[in-house]
Amino acid sequence: MKEKKPKVFAVSGIKNSGKTTLVEQLVTRLTQLGYKVGVIKHDGHEFVADHEGTDSYRHKAAGAKNVIVYSKTKMMMVQEHEEPSIEKMIAYQKDMDIVILEGMKYSAFPKIEVVRSARSKESVCDPETLLAIVTDVPLETSVPLIGLNDIEGVLEIIKEKILSPLN
Repeated sequence: MKEKKPKVFAVSGIKNSGKTTLVEQLVTRLTQLGYKVGVIKHDGHEFVADHEGTDSYRHKAAGAKNVIVYSKTKMMMVQEHEEPSIEKMIAYQKDMDIVILEGMKYSAFPKIEVVRSARSKESVCDPETLLAIVTDVPLETSVPLIGLNDIEGVLEIIKEKILSPLN
């Protein structure tokens, strides 16, 4: 039996451009439409998954290389390793229909970029990878421009360019 691979695209843009808000809205709507959605977020800074004082932090401080914390409904694994490949992280999401990458503006993945007048006023992504730009700025571009609050417009692009083979 062939293993299912999720459809993958990125929501990109500069820091504080509104990527997380757009991803949150997309996850909500795609889930309402019946898709199983996973998210992989790139953090340009080293983050602490478990903070000082927690048992898992204490285990890591004592020298554990892997720590898994779980409950009845969740699991989190903190693992020391070299920078993981995006392909490996996508493989962890193999049961999903769709995986949204937050960030990854310089990757080869198809992407929707957020450009806001309050931040940059220009696209920073490779035009060859852009599906659309979500913006409040009039830009000269060959890809569709979608208003910041037009989540249905963004969904139409995703359905047409990313999901059409799933339908």
